[in-house]
Amino acid sequence: MKRLKPTAPEVGQAIGVCGLSHQGSVKSPGGATDHKRRWSVPRLPQQFAFCLAFALAPPAWPQTAELVPVVSRPVSKIIELPGELQPFLSVSLHAKVAGYVERVLVDRGSRVKPGDLLVELSAPELAARIAEAESQVHAAESSRLQAEAQLAAATSTFERLRGAAETPGAVAGNELVQAQKQTEALQAGVESRQQAVRAAQATVQAQKDLQAYLRITAPFEGVVTDRLVHPGALAGPGNDSPLLVIQQISHLRLIAAVPEEDTGSIVRGAKVQFRVPAYPERTYSATVARPAHTLETKTRTMPVELDALNPDGSLAPGMYAGIAWPVHRSKPALMVPKTAVATTSERTFVIRDKDGRAEWVDVRKGGAEGDAIEVTGNLHAGDRVVRRATDELREGAALK
Repeated sequence: MKRLKPTAPEVGQAIGVCGLSHQGSVKSPGGATDHKRRWSVPRLPQQFAFCLAFALAPPAWPQTAELVPVVSRPVSKIIELPGELQPFLSVSLHAKVAGYVERVLVDRGSRVKPGDLLVELSAPELAARIAEAESQVHAAESSRLQAEAQLAAATSTFERLRGAAETPGAVAGNELVQAQKQTEALQAGVESRQQAVRAAQATVQAQKDLQAYLRITAPFEGVVTDRLVHPGALAGPGNDSPLLVIQQISHLRLIAAVPEEDTGSIVRGAKVQFRVPAYPERTYSATVARPAHTLETKTRTMPVELDALNPDGSLAPGMYAGIAWPVHRSKPALMVPKTAVATTSERTFVIRDKDGRAEWVDVRKGGAEGDAIEVTGNLHAGDRVVRRATDELREGAALK
């Protein structure tokens, strides 16, 4: 701001305010009268200097500032997010029953289909237990047949006695009652032996089911990614190491870490493009499928799973991917130049023109687009703000 030269009346006013007094003319050494005035100065030079500066201070002129409008625009951008590919299905195969590995029909890299035989185990003691259970079934069947024969004989005797009892005095009543109770007891014995037969048959089936676990088959279509067993090794529930590892790679999970401020742009079913370092010239597509609906406390990001089809097998689990994540918001954003936002130790603000006066408006910064930045606060589209804000432009100052 240009400083104006004080006029004579202003100097006189300042002199009066600061306590200066005129002491008249003074004789010169030659006898001539010196009409130059002398002034008495207060004893405190600092007070005089302050008072004089205040009295001679120029009036507050309007400050010239370039004003720009607050612009409202829809937020639609693409951000780069890191991602990692993982198999859609992955399983480590273990042996359910104890036995020795007899054959391994696949190796690392082998492609398998559901039901394919992978490993055969040998357990001779299991065959012995099956034979023993089958013999118990035969014994229970024999006992049941014997009980049924006794029941048939007792039933026949009871029917004849009941027919004879129709003739008065031919059969004693006590004999008829005994025959009836004996028939009922034999009937209960037959039912008990039938249950024993069913229990023995269940035991045989359970042993056969265990024997079926000696043949380990593929649970789904995939690739053998690791082989950890060879013929002759002992496998079983007591051994924690797996026999094989199978992963499904024709269908992959792409896991992306979406920042907290962009979680509102997650849309199920949206198509997202990504690239991998192994094939930088190719662009792959994935579908947003399963957001976690919770944030990682350390990174403040939300894991989101995308389904990526891999029919040609060019993608592999464990690859890192660069995801072009689209960000869309339902409400438009307010944008101002980056230089319009001033930050002090106490606040972040823009300076708005309000009826020709400077008004500080507290704001929060958002994402940047080129030279513009998103702000949130008590602003509206069309408000005019100072392009180059600074705390030297005090609140309430006149703007030109």
